[in-house]
Amino acid sequence: MSNTKYVFVTGGVTSSLGKGIIAASLAKLLQERGYSVTIQKLDPYINIDPGTLNPYEHGECYVTDDGAETDLDLGHYERFLNIPTSQANNVTTGKIYQSVINKERKGEFLGKTVQVIPHITDEIKHRIQLLGETGDYDIIITEIGGTVGDIESLPYVESVRQLLWEKGEENAIVIHLTLVPYLAAAGELKTKPTQHSVKMLMQSGVSPNILVCRTEHQISDDIKRKLALFCNVKKEDVIQSIDAETIYDVPNLMFEEGLDKVVLNKLELSSEKQPKLLKWNDFVTKHKNPKSTIEIGLIGKYVELHDSYKSITEAFIHAGSSNETKVKVRWIHSESLSPKNVEKKLEELNGILVAPGFGDRGIEGKIKAVKYARENNIPFLGICLGMQMAVIEFSRNVLGLENAFSTEMNKSTKHPVINLMEEQKNVTEKGGTMRLGAWNCSLIKDSKVYQAYKSELISERHRHRYEFNNDYLDQIEAAGMKATGINPKTGLVEIIELPNHPWFVGVQYHPEYKSTVLNPHPLFVDFIKAALKQSKK
Repeated sequence: MSNTKYVFVTGGVTSSLGKGIIAASLAKLLQERGYSVTIQKLDPYINIDPGTLNPYEHGECYVTDDGAETDLDLGHYERFLNIPTSQANNVTTGKIYQSVINKERKGEFLGKTVQVIPHITDEIKHRIQLLGETGDYDIIITEIGGTVGDIESLPYVESVRQLLWEKGEENAIVIHLTLVPYLAAAGELKTKPTQHSVKMLMQSGVSPNILVCRTEHQISDDIKRKLALFCNVKKEDVIQSIDAETIYDVPNLMFEEGLDKVVLNKLELSSEKQPKLLKWNDFVTKHKNPKSTIEIGLIGKYVELHDSYKSITEAFIHAGSSNETKVKVRWIHSESLSPKNVEKKLEELNGILVAPGFGDRGIEGKIKAVKYARENNIPFLGICLGMQMAVIEFSRNVLGLENAFSTEMNKSTKHPVINLMEEQKNVTEKGGTMRLGAWNCSLIKDSKVYQAYKSELISERHRHRYEFNNDYLDQIEAAGMKATGINPKTGLVEIIELPNHPWFVGVQYHPEYKSTVLNPHPLFVDFIKAALKQSKK
């Protein structure tokens, strides 16, 4: 039997307290202490995965190497731990119920009445323990989405209660993240919301072992004692999580508070080896003390919610730090760009990134941004749909193919330079049916991308249906746009470049998903380097 230890992270009072960052920071500290750790996220919504969700609903959809469309928290886990996640790291209520209903249809429950307890909770417990049963991990941290008291979270909390009972207190513990708000009128911090939140958790049969309290002001020893008394924990188990300048400060703050040590003591594991965080702190120092500042225009259609492009903005931070440069993002809604204002909106930018997306809203604005970057020699990076827009713009304005387009936006276009993949033509379901996950790409040596990657074969993550139409490849290359990355298996174009431009690259994949603190993505590093060069002209 595997002796993997389990840490459950629940949240109370309000959502968006940062359970994912606390979980990732704790995991980072445990990893630095020599333990093998992974994190999984249990999402209470009934969607099978966030792949069909509008980014305004839930932020970006993050994609793993094995093609899982997952919650954006998995991006934090990978960026902090520098290890890949998988299908098993994200579970939704939709997946749980789908699995149980499929088993019922096959007659696997031998005629029993299928119920939330034990059938749904058994399935949840099975999913929670999948990673632990591999034998690859000493500690599994499980973040439970939503807030304690939500109807949809109840089966998860019940599953945690059962697991705590089955595994024993030295093998499974609960960290409850809560809010200690400051009331300006009273001039004091209030513990009552935390007391109510813990009470709600205890009504479900789960008593938290550790409290992590989000706060804007220092929590005094008196308040810690009060919380310990009312919430049935020891004073040293009350951990302060004060607002940080950057999420990358949180591992250090949690180390100062002793969160990792408290966890290891409760799990009866050694805390002798001290976390050094040398590379991590080198990154944080450079991030906080940049020698230069540049401004990149991010052209997208979900720019009102910055979480829609979370991995891209984090990749800017990683690449900025390695260039000792602060990357300021100018958020530009593609629908707001017109021939009259494009110059005014994009002037003085040091680089332009045209972001991924789906559908035809804001498309012409993206094409105008590409044209501006191409004609004004501004470093350009097009990701997924952004790469397709670069091909369309070039086909229209350089090749002279009037109204060249993607069949995604215009099925009857005369020049479908971007077309639906053959195997996608009979697909009717939307969820999980795109080209997803890691695919190989061969690079041409004489190219900007080869200079960035310093490798002839790369593997990158995809999430799209439409592709470069190879029927137009010869024409486009003859006019000066080069295909510098090709999928060796399918022959599909993955990367385009303009050799006569300072830095103009479009990629069909999502490089941002693979950027981490310790391994900033080479393409972003090179893009920021080119933008920095442009800023000094």
